Amino acid sequence: MLHRAKRTPGQFMMRLKVPNGIVNSDQMRFYADCVEKYGDEKGVVDITTRQNIQLRGVKIEDAPDIIDGLHARNQTSFQSALDSVRNMVGSPLAGIDDKEMVDTRELCNALNDLVSLDPVTQTRGNPMWGNLPRKFNIAVSGSRDDFAHTHINDIGLVPCPHASTGQMGFNVVLGGYMSIKRVAESVPANMWIPADRNSVVTLAEAILRVFRDESERKDRQKARLMWLVEKYGVPEFKAKIIQEIASYGRGVTVLDAQPAPSEPFERRELLGVHKQKQEGKSRVGVLVPTGRLSVKECRQIADLADKYSGGEIRLTVEQNIILPNVDDDKVQALLKESALGKGSRLKVNAGFIEGNTVSCTGAQFCGLALIETKTNAESIAKKLESMVTVDRPIRIHWTGCPNSCGQVQVADIGIMGGPARKLDEGTGKMMAVPGCKIFVGGRIGEDAHLSLDPYKEGIPLEEDSLIPELVDILKTQFGAVEKKKRKRDILRSLIGMS
Repeated sequence: MLHRAKRTPGQFMMRLKVPNGIVNSDQMRFYADCVEKYGDEKGVVDITTRQNIQLRGVKIEDAPDIIDGLHARNQTSFQSALDSVRNMVGSPLAGIDDKEMVDTRELCNALNDLVSLDPVTQTRGNPMWGNLPRKFNIAVSGSRDDFAHTHINDIGLVPCPHASTGQMGFNVVLGGYMSIKRVAESVPANMWIPADRNSVVTLAEAILRVFRDESERKDRQKARLMWLVEKYGVPEFKAKIIQEIASYGRGVTVLDAQPAPSEPFERRELLGVHKQKQEGKSRVGVLVPTGRLSVKECRQIADLADKYSGGEIRLTVEQNIILPNVDDDKVQALLKESALGKGSRLKVNAGFIEGNTVSCTGAQFCGLALIETKTNAESIAKKLESMVTVDRPIRIHWTGCPNSCGQVQVADIGIMGGPARKLDEGTGKMMAVPGCKIFVGGRIGEDAHLSLDPYKEGIPLEEDSLIPELVDILKTQFGAVEKKKRKRDILRSLIGMS
């Protein structure tokens, strides 16, 4: 639980552990029940960029009942924040994907147990990993799409078959992270391990042990894994980890990295209706704008899951959901549900812009944020969608401060809260106003790339200033074209109607 004294005095954010981002309808209803008493503004549920859940508005006197309720549902909030290993990210298509290389579900659960299950008491909370030098992120990718974003995690496991034997395994990348002082893309560690539970858990344990005992503890800005890898050098760090693994005596072998698949491959979409590898089944990806869910929406999703997906709900790092295992002959009925219909925020067939908008918490709840992000992100995405046409998904990420919880550096267009000035017509002076920096050109997937330098800075956040800048970027960098206005829309704008 994290206290938000600056924004919501007396109320907390409770972050959960949701390995591989899989929840069920009972859990979703429980989240709604937990926050309902705090009102529509403060009592909300957020899907995070780590396939995780955050409960907003929690009061300390309610926490024990919530924790007990989570544990009764095989979930926990223990060791989900601060200097701990954060939520285990896996493939949202695990087990249902015809292009799957590794089913990440068992591995994410095993890693979650490694770091948050006491091996002695078999209860949640593991003191062995409760006081790391800094937070630590692990991502296990299941396909060439890299839906887990391994390149921005401390440990990234990238599926790759062994060149000679064909055995499926993982190439290991290390050190990716984002912070206020530095943003770093993970580096290849020249390590390959088999894609089995023992190998994955042992590798992670070895790296965590070395990180815990040898990383910087006097300077928090240099306490992430990347700094330790650079201090050793990649070959030397690899040798250290192999030595550590050998000391455990578990029969785990680490080989050199294997050649990555080179056949043409196009990263797939998660929103919308798509066939599964199971005959007669489809997955249905649903937009949750900026990951923000009301109590009503949580219950609507739970009802849809019970009716169409066996109660299962999957979260994505894009802050959306997937309903898996929907019978093909029931897809049309699902699409006609009022929860997904006109006037609902939840959508299956979202536009290329609004369907790919991601946002951090923002100033509504976070004291570090310089700007409000979620409300602005959702509003501006809708307006851009109505103004221009693009021929592919355009990922627009929002983050309130340089810590980049909204991961703006991976986005096609990233918007980061920052200083700006604007002429005050009353005084004739340039005055400080909420503003932003804009990043352009980040990429995800097999050719992932971080956009580290701002494309523009000092842009006022108000829509009259920001939207023209974004439209220009969409046109010049992404081939967007303006939509033709209908006559009635032109008439409405002339007479001042919305």
